Amino acid sequence: MTAFSPQITHNCRDLEHLFNRCFASSENTVLRGGASEPLYAPARGDQPAVIAFTQNYFASALHEVAHWCVAGPQRRAQEDYGYWYAPDGRSADQQAEFERVEARPQALEWIFSRAAAWRFRVSADNLTQNLGPSRAFKLAVANQAIAICHNGLAPRARNFAEALLEYYRPERDRNWLLDEQHFRGESL
Repeated sequence: MTAFSPQITHNCRDLEHLFNRCFASSENTVLRGGASEPLYAPARGDQPAVIAFTQNYFASALHEVAHWCVAGPQRRAQEDYGYWYAPDGRSADQQAEFERVEARPQALEWIFSRAAAWRFRVSADNLTQNLGPSRAFKLAVANQAIAICHNGLAPRARNFAEALLEYYRPERDRNWLLDEQHFRGESL
């Protein structure tokens, strides 16, 4: 888990404001909470694309933004990015596929969490099977985070991470954020 700062207030409305300030005009995409389930809906007509996150869960918002940042233009033209998703109760094979596609978004979520002084937890997202994240999955997430540190953030991810840093940790900079030592597997 990443270190977090309990004295900071984490309000999802602030995340919505930060995201929308960064991307409502440039990417025609907005972030909205209060959904019963997360969902990405592409832009339609004069309506912007919407990243809907679960209830008002801060971690859900960061996770859904991470998925949006990973998705390319063709994926962003499809509902839920055209991803396969099996709900809670996945088989071992389905869980392995979930972990294969989730490592990069969760690594990016970890970076966003660090920028926002929010505690990050790897999620296996398979509660009914009573499976926590496997050691291999945690390592895959850590390796992806380290790769991002080495290669740098893509433009949309960088814009959002910098907005989070400026709002939640103005004393820190991008070099601090992308210090790979903070993303070692043993810290998960």
